[in-house]
Amino acid sequence: MSTDYIEVKIKFNPVFPWKDVFTSHLSEMGADSFMDGDTEDELWAYIPEKEYKPAELETLLKHHDYPVQLQHECKKIVSRDWNAEWEAHFQPVSIDGQCYVRAPFHLPRPDMTYDIIIEPKMSFGTAHHETTFLMISYLLQETVQEKRVLDMGAGTGILAILASKKGARNVVSIDNDEWAYQNHIENNRYNQVQNITVILGDASSIPREPFDLICANINRNILLNDLPFYVKALKKNGILLLSGFYAGNDLSLLQKKCSEENLYFVDFKEKNSWVSAKFCK
Repeated sequence: MSTDYIEVKIKFNPVFPWKDVFTSHLSEMGADSFMDGDTEDELWAYIPEKEYKPAELETLLKHHDYPVQLQHECKKIVSRDWNAEWEAHFQPVSIDGQCYVRAPFHLPRPDMTYDIIIEPKMSFGTAHHETTFLMISYLLQETVQEKRVLDMGAGTGILAILASKKGARNVVSIDNDEWAYQNHIENNRYNQVQNITVILGDASSIPREPFDLICANINRNILLNDLPFYVKALKKNGILLLSGFYAGNDLSLLQKKCSEENLYFVDFKEKNSWVSAKFCK
């Protein structure tokens, strides 16, 4: 698959919370991957050239009403350059002293219980973003041995791979992005996991057989819209882990919606204002 991208480099003053706010906006505009820049106040976003709308991006970055100053520059990144871009910036991540997420060109950590290899291409979910980090942290706490697991908005497949390595009976992963779908399959091979079924689709693609554990790391609006699908697919006493939203109003809205769907709230984790929450049926 060959895809050219537009690289958008943005510098923020102040950084918080605007870096996260604009990450969300850019995601809605088609950006499907992000990296921290060379300094803490930089964000690098990547938009497939076919999704790139210069006028919309200009409006967002120059004519917004937020109390933040932005500097930005754009350039085209041809597909053959992408791996080199990632290899120059991708660093391994350790979560809770148990899980080590690395690229194929990094050495493993023998002291870690779970070693996960992610080819860092154009898919969300390398454990660098707070939501992926938090979901991994939750999943590390859950007993999944011989259980059936669903990963919605799977991205790279990192959560599905971890569930498989933790002994899940079988795992179903669903993402609506073709590039993520292909990347997930590649990452399954890197990690030598064979009990993950990867589906290119959305919530309507969820198989009928119910699940013991469902992970959904997407965004607030999609979670609110698709929650009935998750509830229908979840076994009684099953666990639902959600992420991709902020503390405060986002969490409150999801708690309310889950309550309406007869799920009870267990607890939540927070990192830099991003939240993951646990619910039970």
